[in-house]
Amino acid sequence: MRLSRLFSAILLSSVLITTGAGCFGGGSDSAATAKLTLKVWGVFDEDDAWKTITDGYRAQHPNVTVEYTKLRFEDYKDELIRAIAEGKGPDVMAVHNTWLGGFKDLMIPMPDAVSVAHVETQGALRKEQVLVSTSQSTMSMKTLKTNFVPAVIEDVVMSYQKDEKSDPIDKIFGLPMSVDTLALYYNQDMLNAAGIPQPPATWSDFQQAVKTMTKIDATGKITQSGIGMGTGDNVERASDILSVLMMQNGAQMTDDRDRITFNDIPEGTPRDVNPGLDAVRFYTDFANPTKEVYTWSDTMPSSLDAFVNGQAAMFLGYSYHLPIIRTLAPKLNMGIAALPQISSSTTETQQVNYANYWVESVSKSTEYEDYAWDFVLFATGKDNVGSYLTEGKKPTALRSLIDDQLNDEDIGIFAEQLLTAKSWYRGNDADAAEDAIAQLINDINANTYEDPQDALDNTARVVAQTYL
Repeated sequence: MRLSRLFSAILLSSVLITTGAGCFGGGSDSAATAKLTLKVWGVFDEDDAWKTITDGYRAQHPNVTVEYTKLRFEDYKDELIRAIAEGKGPDVMAVHNTWLGGFKDLMIPMPDAVSVAHVETQGALRKEQVLVSTSQSTMSMKTLKTNFVPAVIEDVVMSYQKDEKSDPIDKIFGLPMSVDTLALYYNQDMLNAAGIPQPPATWSDFQQAVKTMTKIDATGKITQSGIGMGTGDNVERASDILSVLMMQNGAQMTDDRDRITFNDIPEGTPRDVNPGLDAVRFYTDFANPTKEVYTWSDTMPSSLDAFVNGQAAMFLGYSYHLPIIRTLAPKLNMGIAALPQISSSTTETQQVNYANYWVESVSKSTEYEDYAWDFVLFATGKDNVGSYLTEGKKPTALRSLIDDQLNDEDIGIFAEQLLTAKSWYRGNDADAAEDAIAQLINDINANTYEDPQDALDNTARVVAQTYL
């Protein structure tokens, strides 16, 4: 047996055996050391983004093969739900942070500990590498709050009830590799031509910049737009833009019981001021021909296309838009600035930014719950996630890596906003909620309701239905 092991060591550089658990791959006494394949599903990432991580995991767990599959975004949600229903879903799946409420029943929350096999060097004189199965703790709530940016804690921790006899407890349902934030892209040449030395940092300055850069001909046609903003259907991520305006303005999107409240006047706010409605009016003014800031209409192309084609001077988008813009307009003299904030000389305001990201979670169809969660913890950890962030030029989700990204020309702004970024949706149908917000914008622009508050109240009722 010793000669056999020595011969294998010469051939393979390491001996992969179990200690008192049967032969490697046989699993007669330990399922944790058996060979297995983890299926990982994602949307936008290519294989290269995951290669260093999957290779690193296999080096520590040579009994595990990790297969990453990229699916089309348009097909992803339906394909994922169908596959899980048929018991053929992935072990690890990417779930958008706004989908977590709807996917909760399809996910397995993080256990307190996992039992997996890993390579361990044993022996004093004659060292050899063996495959050992051990049980190890996962991640506590304290560690989650210490390691990850605030938006993650608000989203991934959800109530879990194991059965009818058990009391609900808070559990972690996933961890992100990256967290994106909404920022302001601007055409430097157009700002220069308008005599604007710096991109606007406040919404007041933003309004002035829009008025300065907007050009309208004698027929009333917009020939140059300051920003693609104000409509519901041709503005990229319109629901996110309106949501962050509401939050910056003091609207409470939901209460502590996850009831929709963005249409209400929060306690302590003057009764004649509805911050949610004011935010809707601010947003739609940019598409209102009677307003000084009129700069956009529903006849324009998408806000992204208008920006890359030089029809719009500014664009609100995420870091994932950057490679798209550079591909479509490689010669565009572009800059990226922080999302504008509300400025007030009479009241103290806090910065509010908007978080948009994907969470790596474990599917309830997995046969390898412990390994799947162990892989998620490995992939999202500080020691391993760096290759993924560098390959994809993505802002981090970890507090400890923010400083490393602040001076990056491409993603520094997005990383800078992470500690003040929030999101809010936890219903069961994010697409329906986004459609409702887009319809709210359209209704305000079309004066569908005599009282705009009625439009906001109706939207709140529609979105509330997605929580049931």
